[in-house]
Amino acid sequence: MTVYFIGAGPGDPELITVKGQRLIRSCPVILYAGSLVPEAVLEGHRAGLVVNTAELHLEEIIALIKTAHEQGQDIARVHSGDPSLYGAIGEQIRLLRKLQIPFEIIPGVTATAACAALLESELTLPGISQTLILTRYASKTAMPAGEQLPDLARHGATMAIHLGISHLHKIVAELLPHYGADCPVAVIHRASWPDQDWVSGTLADIQPKVQAKGFQRTALILVGRVLAAEDFADSNLYREGHEHLYRPADKA
Repeated sequence: MTVYFIGAGPGDPELITVKGQRLIRSCPVILYAGSLVPEAVLEGHRAGLVVNTAELHLEEIIALIKTAHEQGQDIARVHSGDPSLYGAIGEQIRLLRKLQIPFEIIPGVTATAACAALLESELTLPGISQTLILTRYASKTAMPAGEQLPDLARHGATMAIHLGISHLHKIVAELLPHYGADCPVAVIHRASWPDQDWVSGTLADIQPKVQAKGFQRTALILVGRVLAAEDFADSNLYREGHEHLYRPADKA
């Protein structure tokens, strides 16, 4: 048997890979993180056991996996977004390795990608930003040395900040010295869900806008000049006269 850690995407049931959907529909056991994974993602499954793990602790989840392993049953372990990003799969994998239980990770669409699509934005633009930093705000879990928000902000790169909406006032204060008050920022609530919503502004005015929306959780903060940039260079990829492997220079 194999435990498949499947990225279910940001919320829209159609934003899942073909492989992930196929495994959900074929595995006899499904363990899904119901706090962020909608049940619609499981549509078409034929599993004999389906468990919402939102209320379970790690040992209970591993016990279910051990039972399935003893019975030779594949498991669809369904996480939101991409399981490699804040998916809490590291501690599960560590125990599976000790138990010698096979596993495989199936990537998924990230919340950051869904937010960029909603905002109709490219997060890397020539001459504006070629770097995207995915991070979270330090609250219950401390950040490692060198990864505090001001340490990352000094790069001026596009930044996606998870798990920080309740600390927005602190985040703005830490970003202002590095990005400037006029830097564009967007806060997106439940991107790709039916009740998705968002607000755009600058570091100077985003706080009252978010307060008016009432966002309190499940929101992503995007910061960077790319969010409002119009004056940027075209990329070389499609530039006329630029030679590359698939478009050699005109020999005529």
